[in-house]
Amino acid sequence: MTTSDRLLLAPSWIAPVAPFNAVLTEHAIVIDGTKIAEVCPLDEARARHPGIAELALPGHLITPGLVNLHTHAAMSLLRGLGDDLPLARWLEECIWPAEARLAGPDFVADGALLAAHEMLRGGVTTFNDMYFFPEATASAARALGMRAALGLIVIGFPTAYASSPGEYLRKGLELRDGCAGDPLLSFCLAPHAPYTVDDETLRRVAVLADELDLPVHIHIHETAGEVERSLAQHGMRPLARLDRAGLVTSHLIGVHAVHLDHEEIALLAGRGAAVAHCPHSNLKLASGIAPVAQLLEAGVTVGIGTDSSASNNRLDLLGEARTAALLAKGASGRAEVWPAPAVLRALTLDGAKALGLEASIGSIEPGKQADLVAFDFGASELQPVYDPLSQLIYAAGREHVAEVWIAGQHVVKMRQLGSADAVRAVREVVARVPVWQNRVVSA
Repeated sequence: MTTSDRLLLAPSWIAPVAPFNAVLTEHAIVIDGTKIAEVCPLDEARARHPGIAELALPGHLITPGLVNLHTHAAMSLLRGLGDDLPLARWLEECIWPAEARLAGPDFVADGALLAAHEMLRGGVTTFNDMYFFPEATASAARALGMRAALGLIVIGFPTAYASSPGEYLRKGLELRDGCAGDPLLSFCLAPHAPYTVDDETLRRVAVLADELDLPVHIHIHETAGEVERSLAQHGMRPLARLDRAGLVTSHLIGVHAVHLDHEEIALLAGRGAAVAHCPHSNLKLASGIAPVAQLLEAGVTVGIGTDSSASNNRLDLLGEARTAALLAKGASGRAEVWPAPAVLRALTLDGAKALGLEASIGSIEPGKQADLVAFDFGASELQPVYDPLSQLIYAAGREHVAEVWIAGQHVVKMRQLGSADAVRAVREVVARVPVWQNRVVSA
């Protein structure tokens, strides 16, 4: 993929996200190398940059790149396995046994690349992942030019990746050190969940998060059964265990957070923690509906994630956002809850903030990385356009993603991957999918 040194984008609408709820018309975005150089009126941009290459995008809305705040990308190869089961049975009877047989570097590399392709064509430019062999996920992200926050996973049982909590952490930190300087990779500590990680390891993760200034990405309060088991085994709810270990801080990204009481919501807000809301996965596994209205009213940063395509079964972040917005309204009984501009911010700047990346991505501002998505509103099903932000959240779909840039690179052009190498990589993985499928069903 080649980086355009300088490019002027001229869409019908720009949603910069910062300032909030702004929609710019007759404006341009000037990309210089990997960064946004200017956002200004179109005539001024042309006058200040004579001879610059210009891409006119009539009928298009440009937003910041979307941030998928919770994924297990490699599990694309398990899409459709164990459907229509509750979480505990789904994990124990289907997913964990399949992973024990199959999960290795090749499985992760192929599954993550399949997922990255799906996400990228849906406007996702950054994904926050939690899985074994994160170095293979890094390779998949690099192959498509995507930005990835790699979870340094820790889980309380041995796998093909590591045999103990100490080995999980050692391998993860070695990967982080080896990738220092890669501009498209960042890292999170990723203890799987309170029910799979012991107290000593949780405390160690808390210390590392503080020392290294890393986010902590962990499933929390996903089901009522999880909370009940924690009370029976530990005499406290899961979030209380995390707090006792020192993990409820501004580093925390609590995934799902479905079963929270008022005190727990206040605790998350007071400590500056974030929540990754994954409504389709929660609905499909019958885990419940997260109290998003209360979280937002308390001031908790809420981003949106897809979870895996094994529990979703799509990595369609824009579709996730529409469901999230509608659930928040329906569950609260208030139509004004989580309006479209705030949902767009959750998809972009709030997700970036949770990952500690808000200084470089998440909004269209000079000096930030040129991670951008152009949505084509020219289709008949998107007409007429009264409010572009409402149209994006309530009417548009991932099929309307036309162009994507990441760090100034034009990675999706006219709905297709922007480089022959990326096309070849995806084609090769798709050709191997039947082999993986046979291994899953025959094992």
